[in-house]
Amino acid sequence: MRIAIAGAGSVGRSIATELAGSGHDVLLIDRDTRRIGVDDMPQVEWLLADACELATLEDARLGDFDVVIAASSDDKVNLVVSLLAKTEFGVERVIARINEPGNEWLFDDSWGVDLAVSPPRLIADLVEGVPEEDPEDEGTRPPLPGAEIAETVLPAHSPFAGRPESELTAVLPEGVALVAVLASGGTVRPPEPSRELAVGNTVVFLAAPEALGTLEELLGHADDDL
Repeated sequence: MRIAIAGAGSVGRSIATELAGSGHDVLLIDRDTRRIGVDDMPQVEWLLADACELATLEDARLGDFDVVIAASSDDKVNLVVSLLAKTEFGVERVIARINEPGNEWLFDDSWGVDLAVSPPRLIADLVEGVPEEDPEDEGTRPPLPGAEIAETVLPAHSPFAGRPESELTAVLPEGVALVAVLASGGTVRPPEPSRELAVGNTVVFLAAPEALGTLEELLGHADDDL
């Protein structure tokens, strides 16, 4: 697939690395020259421009892309990019990042958003547990039907201890995604490919049920929480 990502901060770059590593054609758009890392991410195309400008998206030929991801740290930017992608270029799939939970109500199809992702909400769900679906409430849906949350604490003998997260994600079985890392002090952070995993980190995954056994073997934790 051809995928355009607006916003080359830590989130956008992480998404781009994962998708490019899976064989997709990825374009990162950002107007901040400090975020442009052509040498760091040679597998990704770059466009130094303002993703909220219609001319920028025309230059990028956004209509040729299968998916647009609005991943900036500014909700206003993500809404504008989503609306332009859907209404002006007819992009089939538009995914938007929500930074402020109070803005969730804005991220719907009226702004061109097909799927909205809120990292704060995701982390809260991971900590508190995803509530079961109410059969009488047709509007309630689990965020990832069929997926299960799996977590484990990284021991000293783990081959991934002291190694960048990218080495772990590169060998994850099909149907498994790393979604969060909890430091031993309780700090929760989203995945960052270049950041090293440390002994005592809790790594949290979303996994298809049939992939749990393979994940357990990979991490070598037959007696942990997986």
